[in-house]
Amino acid sequence: MTDESVLHQVRSLPESPGVYVMRDARGDVIYIGKARRLRSRVRSYFGSSRSLEPKVRFLAEAASVIEHVVTRNEAEALHLEATLVKRYQPPHNVRLKDDKHYPYLKVDVQNPWPRVTITRRVANDGARYFGPYASAGSVRRTLDVVKKLFPWRSCTKEITGTDPRPCLDYFIKRCIAPCTAYCTKEEYDAVIAETILFLEGRSAEVLKHTRAEMEHAAANLEFERAARLRDQVAAIQRVTERQQMATTNNLDADVFALARAEDEACVQAFFVRGTVVADTDSFMLDGTKDTSDAEVLSAFLAQFYADATYVPRVVLLPFEPADRDELEVLLRERRAGAVEIAVPVRGERRGLVQTAEENARESLRMHHVRWVVDRDKTESALSMLAEELDLPAPPHRIECYDISTIQGTSTVASMVVFVDGRPANSQYRRFRIKTVQGQDDFASMREVLTRRFRRIAERRRAELGAGAGTPGAAEVNGDAAEPAVPEEPSPWDEVPGLVIIDGGKGQLGAALDVMRDLGLRDIPVCGLAKQQEEIFVADLADSIMLPRQSEALYLVQRIRDEAHRFAITYHRQVRGKAAVQSALDAVPGVGPKRKRALLRKFGSVKAIREAEVEEIASTVGFTKRLAVAVKAAL
Repeated sequence: MTDESVLHQVRSLPESPGVYVMRDARGDVIYIGKARRLRSRVRSYFGSSRSLEPKVRFLAEAASVIEHVVTRNEAEALHLEATLVKRYQPPHNVRLKDDKHYPYLKVDVQNPWPRVTITRRVANDGARYFGPYASAGSVRRTLDVVKKLFPWRSCTKEITGTDPRPCLDYFIKRCIAPCTAYCTKEEYDAVIAETILFLEGRSAEVLKHTRAEMEHAAANLEFERAARLRDQVAAIQRVTERQQMATTNNLDADVFALARAEDEACVQAFFVRGTVVADTDSFMLDGTKDTSDAEVLSAFLAQFYADATYVPRVVLLPFEPADRDELEVLLRERRAGAVEIAVPVRGERRGLVQTAEENARESLRMHHVRWVVDRDKTESALSMLAEELDLPAPPHRIECYDISTIQGTSTVASMVVFVDGRPANSQYRRFRIKTVQGQDDFASMREVLTRRFRRIAERRRAELGAGAGTPGAAEVNGDAAEPAVPEEPSPWDEVPGLVIIDGGKGQLGAALDVMRDLGLRDIPVCGLAKQQEEIFVADLADSIMLPRQSEALYLVQRIRDEAHRFAITYHRQVRGKAAVQSALDAVPGVGPKRKRALLRKFGSVKAIREAEVEEIASTVGFTKRLAVAVKAAL
């Protein structure tokens, strides 16, 4: 039964284009939609339940609050919907799988000596961005190819042209050494221009230009430069030969195809530039259940191009997407020019779409195979772990803890969480050790576990206390007390099926002491000693040795290594911050702004220590007297 307050909200909506946001009773966003007329569209969710689809019926029953944003037109609503879906990741919307932020290649052309780097955020900073790429692997492979073809710098140092010698990249022909003035600004800019052309898919132009440069250098008897350009031409040719021939005519197009199986969906993308497929990628989608193919494809395109750095002249699709007109308007605005969405029925363009469809089906099949294999292995590992450790059931949730310190300084701890054998990154936690002085791993472990499990222990005691009351205890002066309002669920309320401590008997003993003191003896705890990969459990003198090639051993090793990595990373951050503070904060006159200016210029305390007094004095906010004080302190 729909709450009357929700119906009142629906009746209050305007008959204007816009976006509506449905939230449940906890305030979480469960669905985001667009509409030509907001009131009419949202009202359709609350009609006769018999005529509604299961997804619509569920949303109508779950919605507690309906928010809206009015837009000028439907195209603007489409773009806003895509942006909000990417931000909130509502469970019932079609969305790019695991889209925290897809990676891009960034060429910081606003820098006098640009570099090419990987980033996950597109900023309005004047740089050139290329992407998005479906995964970090995809973007790293592209970056590796580009770095091999074009000798731009990969260092972060300030380029002055006065360095005494170049680094190794110069000698292996990966950089033309602007740091030592071995190249001019014009030559370096030419390298960056060619890099950008290549990333745009215009490799034929790059090849033509590089050949011309090579011939010009040879004619001017610049044989070393001509030889380098000759090698670059050969490398570009090898890369372009591996690109698939797409058409006999020049074409600037993105080609997309959709494959679906049960509740899974995959979109295959071909990026055609000139006559070749310059790049390909595949994207897995979530939230596609009870959604038509046309709506799935439309939602994907809106999200893909919402932050895309390049929009082609043509977008080729296997069928008409929903909201085609609005999509075309959105793409024209992104491109600042004409864009055609086409569904070819014959010829080379149709062949491209068919090839993309075949690849989409294959990508989905391979994803399903990997998932099934991984799931079977994980279930086998959890079952073996339960059997070997005598657990009541395969552990659904596993938590692992590790301590990281160097001679008792900046001691920190990590907690990583695996659910059904897979990392639950959002539930990882980091701890600064507060009560332990010096190096005492056992005491540090006791502090961390006490902080982690105290809430569960208190909740259990409260539940036991409530259950121990006598009839009538809930009445005060004859009046029934109001029922307690349940607290919002928290990850801290989750009881793990297994706790793994990185360490041997000593660390395990410290952990068992905490569990005993908190009254949580029912939570299984084990210690994993790294040297022989032995597992120690309570009340068992001998260690447990899992089979060396077993999936169970691989799983606990992976969990332990993840906890170690997470702890080490945090420890480095804390240690680095402490080192900077202890070194620079002791200098009178160096406050936060001046410290930031120094670190921004030199990059590290070590570099500041090695710098000349004049270099430090030239930093914004510094005088020679203050620079001398900094040098003396360091």
